Amino acid sequence: MGTPVLLSVDDDPGVSRAVARDLRRRYGADHRVLRASSAAEGLEALRELKLRGDPVAVLLADYRMPEMNGIDFLEMAMDLFPRARRALLTAYADTDAAISAINVVDVDAYLLKPWDPPEEKLYPTVDAMLTAWRETPDPEVAGVKIVGHRWSAPSFRARDLLARNAVPYTWFSVDEPEGQRILAAAGAGREDIPVVVTADARVLLHPNESDLAAVAGLAVEAREVFYDLIVVGGGPAGLGAAVYGASEGLRTVLVEREATGGQAGQSSRIENYLGFPDGVSGGQLAERARRQAVRFGAELLLTRDVVALEAHGPKRVVRLDDGRVLAAHAVVLATGISYRSLGVDGVDDLTGRGVYYGSAMTEAVECTDRDIYVVGGANSAGQAAVYLSRFARTVCLLVRRESLEASMSAYLIEQTAGIDSISVRTSCVVAGTQGDGHLEAVTLRDALTGERETLPASHLFVFIGGAPRTGWLDGAVARDEHGFIPTGPALLTEGRRPPGWLPDRDPYFLETSLPGVFVAGDARSDSVKRVASAVGEGAMAVTLVHRYLEER
Repeated sequence: MGTPVLLSVDDDPGVSRAVARDLRRRYGADHRVLRASSAAEGLEALRELKLRGDPVAVLLADYRMPEMNGIDFLEMAMDLFPRARRALLTAYADTDAAISAINVVDVDAYLLKPWDPPEEKLYPTVDAMLTAWRETPDPEVAGVKIVGHRWSAPSFRARDLLARNAVPYTWFSVDEPEGQRILAAAGAGREDIPVVVTADARVLLHPNESDLAAVAGLAVEAREVFYDLIVVGGGPAGLGAAVYGASEGLRTVLVEREATGGQAGQSSRIENYLGFPDGVSGGQLAERARRQAVRFGAELLLTRDVVALEAHGPKRVVRLDDGRVLAAHAVVLATGISYRSLGVDGVDDLTGRGVYYGSAMTEAVECTDRDIYVVGGANSAGQAAVYLSRFARTVCLLVRRESLEASMSAYLIEQTAGIDSISVRTSCVVAGTQGDGHLEAVTLRDALTGERETLPASHLFVFIGGAPRTGWLDGAVARDEHGFIPTGPALLTEGRRPPGWLPDRDPYFLETSLPGVFVAGDARSDSVKRVASAVGEGAMAVTLVHRYLEER
């Protein structure tokens, strides 16, 4: 990895020179200090740095610039360097805008101009940002290239995995000359896509998720075999448990089958989460939680699926899909739920080829000037419709119920109603999908009259409720008829404890039928399907883990 870059962007030449001068004086020995005179020039510099694989540690941007202000610049810069620390340069009159930016684009700090003396008003802030950047393990691999096809399901999965884990990459279409040149250099053909070329020129043909994660710098193997706490699942509940477990001194490992954030991590904008009045994207919230967990010492194990849970005396053992085992004193299950399949003719063959479960943020740009469909009536569907309306010509929200009020928050209903390009069809279900190699049409059925209609479509995003990811727990803990896990009082039958229960107490509130195994989030029976409640349950589960450990 090259020398870390500090980039300042300011359209005032005098201020720009002063910023660069002060930064070089303090950091020039170990960092490259660059400056740009406009947001466009700054973005061009960032793109060049990205192509060359140079790391960017700190971005400083003036709030008031022509054509593009500092907030918009930093938001676009996040797409290129999501782990760079960000600060807004602002005059006293713009302090409110700077504070708003902290929520809107996850700005780390703001600096009031002028800042003389820099030893008191500039350097401490930059020092803190550099420390945060260095302390966060950076899985970014410079120069990762993916060659694939937009209608290739494996290509989509590779892009989606890297994007959801905030790993930067450059995409090349197999139909473009540059993509074909890369294939030729790699000795590969169209049948090998996706083809991944790493920064050190390693070539992966049609890699699985674990192989791709490993070359992208993500942890795929545990450092130890025994922990105090194993957290299964990296959504809001799992991240909450990992943060609180590690911060309270428990040796904690989190195992996640895909990417941290879960379904919430795919949300384009969460607007009802406490402390973010202007909303926050699910990806940004998940990334901040991931950094927080790592800073406290939690170990994150990604692209590994847990396939079994066993009790070996006082130990709780989980088996991974690669045959390895991890053991701990206690386990928190935070596996969440998966979107249900549409289950209609043609949909399976077109998944990843125009049909997507979840928001599929990597596909948003491909929706530009197209007429697309979003299936579902809950908040996740509404958030996706609002986000995709920024790209698509029209977005049609397909809702099985007769209205949105029963399943969607009022603020989202108001938002969708206020966007002209979004329409809502109630009492409507998808009856079929058609296409040769990719989605070309959808057949809709009126749930009241049974009338069918086939319409052209290139993209269909599905958010139709979910089933818990608990099949692997069969025989290990009690589950209800829908696969959700009852806990605490729900396990008592006429005051009797679960069969085989050994402790001389009732199960704790979030404890399963197996002592020492707890559940947090959507996989729990009768849980509240909200991000805030999931995070709270993750924290509460750790408190109950401590109680359980005190009994030993």
